[in-house]
Amino acid sequence: MGDMKNKAEELKGTAKQKIGDATDNESLEAEGAAERAKAKAQQAVEDAKDAARDAFNR
Repeated sequence: MGDMKNKAEELKGTAKQKIGDATDNESLEAEGAAERAKAKAQQAVEDAKDAARDAFNR
């Protein structure tokens, strides 16, 4: 479930970033970039948790 939520947030950030770039709205562009970075970081944490869980369950 988290994977899908993080991907959706990343796509939303990408869209904001592109719209901001197309409209010369630096604030929207930066907001989109921040949302993308946050979603990627959250996904990295979830991936690390999954890897740790898999390592301990062997």
